[in-house]
This record gives sequence, C-alpha cells and structure tokens, in this order.
Amino acid sequence: MRLDKLIVEQFGLSRRTAQKAVRRGQVEVAGRCCLEPGQEVEPGTPLAYDPNRPRPGTAARRLRVLYEDRHILIVDKPAGLLTQPTQARERDTLLEWAGRYLARKHGLDRPYLGIVHRLDQDTSGVILLVTASRALRLFQAVFRAHTIERNYLAVVEGVFLTSSGRIDMPLVADRGDGRHGVARILSQGFPAVTHFEVIESFGQVASQVACRFETGRTHQIRIYLAEIGHQVVVDPVYRPRSGPKFPVPFPRQALHAQALGFLHPLTEEAIRVEAPLPPDLTDLVAELRHRF
Repeated sequence: MRLDKLIVEQFGLSRRTAQKAVRRGQVEVAGRCCLEPGQEVEPGTPLAYDPNRPRPGTAARRLRVLYEDRHILIVDKPAGLLTQPTQARERDTLLEWAGRYLARKHGLDRPYLGIVHRLDQDTSGVILLVTASRALRLFQAVFRAHTIERNYLAVVEGVFLTSSGRIDMPLVADRGDGRHGVARILSQGFPAVTHFEVIESFGQVASQVACRFETGRTHQIRIYLAEIGHQVVVDPVYRPRSGPKFPVPFPRQALHAQALGFLHPLTEEAIRVEAPLPPDLTDLVAELRHRF
C-alpha cells in the first residue's frame, strides 16, 4: 500500500497533509526517514510520525558541488530532492539549492540555470546543470547524441545467471497503464540500450550491479531491470506488488547515478566526475553482506 495511504489510516491525517508530512521528513518507515509519499509499504511495517520534527538542517542538506566552470555546475543530488518543481510548485528543489549557491558565490540576484537531464526524486547522484544560456543547446545536443558516459549503481532483487550483459528493448512512454515501459510492438518503441555488470551478490536475495547507458530514456534502468526479473530494491513503480516483501527495509529505490563523463562542447576538455555511494546505500550493502 502507498505510504501516504497508510499514514492516513494510522494517524488520521488527510491525504494532502500526509503527503506534506512525508516530504517534510516527518515520517519514518521502519526507523528510516522516507521522503516519497508514493513509496509502497507492506502493511504492518512500523511507521512513526512526528509533526514537530524540523526539516533536515541546512548543513546536512548543503549542495555538494563536484565540478564547476563558467558554463556548468555538476552536483551530487541527495535522494528525496526533486530536480525541479512539479505542477505543485515545490520550493525545496535542486534548482532552488543551485540558485542559492550561485547567488551567494557570485552575488547574482537571479543566476541563470538550465536543466539538461533529470534524476528521479529518490535517485541520488551526479547531475549536470547549465549556468550560461549559450551552453544550454550545446549540452542538450551532447545528451541527444548519447555521446556522454552515464554510469549507475543499483541494488536489485535476485541473483543474475551471467556476470554481465546487454539489454536492448525499445521503450514507450505509455505501456498501457500510463507508465513508461517496454514496447510490445517493436516498431512502436524508441531504441534504448543498457549494459550491466554484477559487482556483488548477496546469497540468493539481491545483487549490486553497475549499469551503463548507451541511450538515456525515462526510467530506462528501472524498467529494464524489472523486465528481466531483477527489479531495483523498493522501486515504487516497477516492482511487482504481488511479490514478497524485500527482507531488508529500505526507504527509497536503491539507485545511484555514480558517474558522468563527456567532452565539454565549449572548452573541449574531457570531463568525468563521480559521486560516492551515499550512506544509506552503503548501509544497505553492508546489511546484505552481513545477513546473506
């Protein structure tokens, strides 16, 4: 069941209040803060709600800059933070954080920021923002041409039969239920390719895998891994709801954008940046090693 629905039932809140409480960090799932109202949670999972709990502090949520020049800003996005506002006009987004950072550093009232690609709210890791208008189209072209290295790390369910492989299935924006997915009629989908390599297996329960894009479609890695029976741990969309509960509680989808590499279209410099695995995923891997 969705987390916000469980909160409504357990604490008597309205649906909207429940969603706000989750996004403000006032809800814990099995002892861990969860910032995604749509997270699927098994009935009976311990929940805690503290309406007086403050938002995570500024120091703990400070923008972590991985690379910066006069054209771009590359940062390590924490899980739970939107890349940019949705129709609900959220104020606490990566775009807002980056704007404040640039305003403080350069003394600008309204610093320019352009979005070239996005990460899901609950995916952590490397993301590039454009800070000069003349660079936007150039970097959009780099991403469209797929001449960019994009590597992800994921903890997924099950154990692979092969240590590495290539997944090549066309994707569609609507697979029939309003969600992105694999095209059932090949001619109707957009081409997409992902390469994977198993880093570590944890008994028969889970695996840590590295994934590399040849293309970059929405939810590409999550869709592909679920399609081959190795869904990302706690994926709220593509994990089958009828499946057994994952044995180690985790508050978000276990996916991290590890590295980004490209040839800078303005300086012609080869750039490659990495974001280390965040503490929650490090703890998950350690727990799986210990138990399985």
